[in-house]
Amino acid sequence: MSTNIIKYFFLACSVCCCITAAVSCTDLDSDKYFDDRKTLESVFTDKIQADQWLAHAYSFLNGSNIEVGSKGGTGGIGGAWNPFNFDDDMYYGDRDNSFGDSKDADWASYNSFHEGNYAEEQGQDCWVRCYQGIYQASIFIHNIYRNTAMSPDEVEDYRGQARFVRAYYYWLLLRKFGPVPIMADEGADYTLEYDELATPRATYEETATYIASEMMKAAGELKAYKRDGANVMRPTIGAALATRAIVLTYAASPLANGQLQNGHHPANVTDDVARQLKNFDGTQLLSLTYDETKWARAAAACKDVIDLGVYDLYTEPYNDVATDDRPITVVPPEDAEFSNQNWPNGWLNIDPYLSYRNLFNGVASPEGNPELIFTRGNIEMGDHDNGIASLVGHSMPTSLNGWNTHGLTQKMADTYYMKDGSDVDGMYREWRTPGETTVDNPGNDRDRPTTFLTRQEVQGDVYPEVLANPTNRSTAMSQRMNVPHQYAGREPRFYASVGYNGTIWEQLGNPSNSEQMKQVTYYRGGTDGYRNSFAYLRTGIGVKKYYHPQDYFAAQPSGGGSYGMVQVKFEPAIRYADILLLYAECLNELTQGQAYQQTDWHGQQVTVTGRDLQEMKRGIRPVRIRAGLPDYTAQEYADQDVLRAKIKRERMIELMGEGKRYFDLRRWMDAPVEENKRIYGLNVFMTSSNRAEFMQVIPVYNLSATFTDKMYFWPISFTDLKRNKNLVQNPGWKYND
Repeated sequence: MSTNIIKYFFLACSVCCCITAAVSCTDLDSDKYFDDRKTLESVFTDKIQADQWLAHAYSFLNGSNIEVGSKGGTGGIGGAWNPFNFDDDMYYGDRDNSFGDSKDADWASYNSFHEGNYAEEQGQDCWVRCYQGIYQASIFIHNIYRNTAMSPDEVEDYRGQARFVRAYYYWLLLRKFGPVPIMADEGADYTLEYDELATPRATYEETATYIASEMMKAAGELKAYKRDGANVMRPTIGAALATRAIVLTYAASPLANGQLQNGHHPANVTDDVARQLKNFDGTQLLSLTYDETKWARAAAACKDVIDLGVYDLYTEPYNDVATDDRPITVVPPEDAEFSNQNWPNGWLNIDPYLSYRNLFNGVASPEGNPELIFTRGNIEMGDHDNGIASLVGHSMPTSLNGWNTHGLTQKMADTYYMKDGSDVDGMYREWRTPGETTVDNPGNDRDRPTTFLTRQEVQGDVYPEVLANPTNRSTAMSQRMNVPHQYAGREPRFYASVGYNGTIWEQLGNPSNSEQMKQVTYYRGGTDGYRNSFAYLRTGIGVKKYYHPQDYFAAQPSGGGSYGMVQVKFEPAIRYADILLLYAECLNELTQGQAYQQTDWHGQQVTVTGRDLQEMKRGIRPVRIRAGLPDYTAQEYADQDVLRAKIKRERMIELMGEGKRYFDLRRWMDAPVEENKRIYGLNVFMTSSNRAEFMQVIPVYNLSATFTDKMYFWPISFTDLKRNKNLVQNPGWKYND
């Protein structure tokens, strides 16, 4: 990289400090910069240097801004900590030490995170990186026209990429911090004093509308619906439209849309945060008035993505030949609609288990995956503390050289359906009043089984979906008899995602044959069970999503695994299943049969019809078919409250481990209920000689379940509050250190 481009990379960061007073950059004298416009022109008239500038604008998407990954490093002062894959569904247990008084303490334990015990100066890397990226992209947008070495279409596509990434940074800020200051499109006069530059926060609606508008402009400038392998991380038209759809759905959701007045929430949920979050001039930053048309606007945006005809759910063909790497599919039961039809109308010719598993574990290449809308690519290599490799390494058992600390809650295990679409016995019963039936928390009072598969069941192949060694029948029989009935007869996504007690970890890439096809149990005293160390699953339930059968970890002297042995996986930042489910959610929130006039991304008038049955099915059925599950009943579709609960459950299952649940609970205002429920798991203090007792579900007292209103949004740092006199703090957090 040339001296000039390095100079201007640093320049963009420096200028952003002086012209915004909204980011925490080091003070620098910027008077000496931009005194020679010819130097700036030389950067953007050179294609290589322009490419490097754009790449640098992209670079701030990594670190604490990745969508999917592990809990990350310790954080420290504004450190790159990204724990948002973890909530009431999934936890991490390798940072159990208490929250420390020191700002450099290892404060990033799951309990500290889940209780809101983080300080105003912590976890702030996202704010800094986003505003740095915003200004890098802004400079690019307003100077790339100088480049005559590129064709007009190339210039416009590059401008669209920069516009996308700038708007995406605003989206990451909005999701985490709530409404934020929107900087002038071309920057501000860097010679002004900080007080003259102080920018108040825009409202949530203004921020969301700005992002959506910029994504529309980006979609018009971008030239690609798909990118080849060398450019797969560059945004496409679909990526811009999909981000717009997501942002507008958030803006329509209860937290930002005064929707408590619509009667969808329990009595203990309040709109106190919305009432408290206002600028110094009294401007309400979250709406207190419900506007149903926002759901129609979001539905139309989702439909724009669907109607592109570019995306589809990823599927694998039906597989009836077992190998170690490809077990026979989890065959769905007979169904009146889907069993005898080929994809996309049914599951006859697809393998639901492999379709879902291979979507995440590295089999589906990003350029050949019709479901992938946007990705940061293979982020794990070189980003071990945050990336998917770290997630896999912390999920793999100790006996496989993993850290054995990332697990699932009993709530998450219960949420998965049985393979016929029914609920598992004992679903949610531990935190329900006996006999209670609610729309949002159905559950049942049936007894949970604590027994294990019998020899007769194994010999009769009663539960073929319980995966074991497919090429060695005698070994498979003994392995299956170690599997609890709680985990038999479940839907395909369960087996692709859950590292249950008795599951097989293949690690076929391991050169040691004795370490392959390993059945793992989590009984106390065993290699992978509780042994009075940090490396055990607090609930006795593990995670297998993103794990590939070839994955294995080479032992290291420290006892950890080597990331270099993990099958390469690509981050699913936005995928089509998410958009489909959002489409159904938006339509369901509208008044039955009412017509709403909206504008599509081409500027044409379109009509969105409230609770249109066929359109809601258009969003739901592909996800259910690919999962090997029957469609919802006519009665479930007909009841708005029931369907809302069904869609929320579908999102919890389908998007588990993808950084969605934490933010979904907040936008729905469900967090005060769901995050205050006691976390349950198995009785991990029982040994293998008491395996029935091990399977008893009990409270997990060393995992916290707490939510307070201040946890809707992350705090803004003291540093930024001091720099910007018009910047207000989020409710519940302090202004001064």
